Amino acid sequence: MSRRRSTDHSHSHAFTDLNARDREGLVVHSRRSMLKAGLAGMAGISVPSLLQARSEAARSGQAMKSRKSVILLWMAGGPSHIDTWDPKPERPFNNRGPFDPISTKVPGVYICEHLPKQAAMLDKFTIIRSVNAKHSNHEPNKVMQSGKLEAAPRVFRHGDMYPSIASVCAKVRGPNHPAMPPYVAFMRSKSHLAFGGWLGKQYDPFIANNATKLPIYDLIGNDTGRMTSGNRFGLPGALTHDRLSDRRELVNQFDRLRSDLDSNGSMDALDTYRQQAVDMVLGRQAQAAFDIEREPASVRERYGKHLWCQQAMLARRLVEAGVSFVTLDLSYHTASGTWDNHGIPGGVYGGISKGLKPLLPTFDHLITTLVSDLDERGLLDDTLVIAMGEFGRTPNMGTQGSTDGRNHWPSVMSMCLAGGGMRHGQVIGASERDGSKIKERPVTPGDIAATIYRHMDVPIEATYLDPRGRPNHIVENGAPMSELI
Repeated sequence: MSRRRSTDHSHSHAFTDLNARDREGLVVHSRRSMLKAGLAGMAGISVPSLLQARSEAARSGQAMKSRKSVILLWMAGGPSHIDTWDPKPERPFNNRGPFDPISTKVPGVYICEHLPKQAAMLDKFTIIRSVNAKHSNHEPNKVMQSGKLEAAPRVFRHGDMYPSIASVCAKVRGPNHPAMPPYVAFMRSKSHLAFGGWLGKQYDPFIANNATKLPIYDLIGNDTGRMTSGNRFGLPGALTHDRLSDRRELVNQFDRLRSDLDSNGSMDALDTYRQQAVDMVLGRQAQAAFDIEREPASVRERYGKHLWCQQAMLARRLVEAGVSFVTLDLSYHTASGTWDNHGIPGGVYGGISKGLKPLLPTFDHLITTLVSDLDERGLLDDTLVIAMGEFGRTPNMGTQGSTDGRNHWPSVMSMCLAGGGMRHGQVIGASERDGSKIKERPVTPGDIAATIYRHMDVPIEATYLDPRGRPNHIVENGAPMSELI
């Protein structure tokens, strides 16, 4: 029987074995391929071997990996820095925009009036107002998610092959629990994410859209009233958990033949680890993490029914269960992204008043609820929350025939961070009076990558090989931000 092949980014990732007949996963039509699916491993590592290594490390008293993680809130399209975290109230209207600034919990720091919840707890956040986003673009979005200036497929031939920061973490560090994938993403469009690239597709994200039931929104943000299937963990056709167990017993019979030749008991131990690995393939831990109905009603109500907020709650559940990197694609539109507020007449994105303004209260509720929830559960020091997009927007409004739209502006952008055990309640860097360029303390994509790697205990001097065997440094032109450490 022939095997189907998928040409997209979602196959051969770290968790494909949970839905073998799905076109996104490893296709299973035989005992051999089932065993391959069952024991292939998470994060490119043999699961039985990983379990064995962790067990041996624990017995020898070696330190186990921390439970550090990252949640990236990807504001696809590029949010306006002036109309969010870097207001310019003294400037003319065409520059400062329609929103007023409000004071925050950090004395002397002001942000947009439509982010009141974040303003009230800004002591838990760091705002960076001097990010250099030159070379960054969208469709696809690569530079800021990889930390590589040449990760720009529109300009450089191999721009799409630079691995995401998340994929590097997946390879070097792996998940915090072996039953979970290391890198999970809720994806609106493939052009919004960076993938495994030269590291291999096994370090692509596990795409979680259909792993749980979530509301389906249309391209302009209307709730359609429909829900995703939530059947990602279903076993194909007549393949049941009992049949998986039968096939596990077949593997055990072969292993027992080999274990008769083994005098030190290591094969017996491997049997145990393999049994645990097959249990993981059944997805019990992952299914529980993605089962949104297991969350108390009070918590679900606290996050709210909006799609992005439900995904934020799932991100917290996932890092709690052992995922080490979660990316939320905060976009309704599958093209350049919902935060692409050109305001072009007849366009779907709208300008600052009609396009950006409706997004900010939802984002404000999402990020503050997530950070507060992580904090209350004792997870915030281990979890670094990052919110950013591809670039800033033009200092002056009215571009491209709009009344209050802003075009792409990679000369400077703003972003924010929380958690990760870092020093917060501060602003790093500054833009010029009109927000047109960096005034002080430039922060590069390499600096952002290095800061994330340091948090995740990934050596910033690490390298990987391209197809020609040439080493590529995971960090270029960057260093961890000393203000945060």
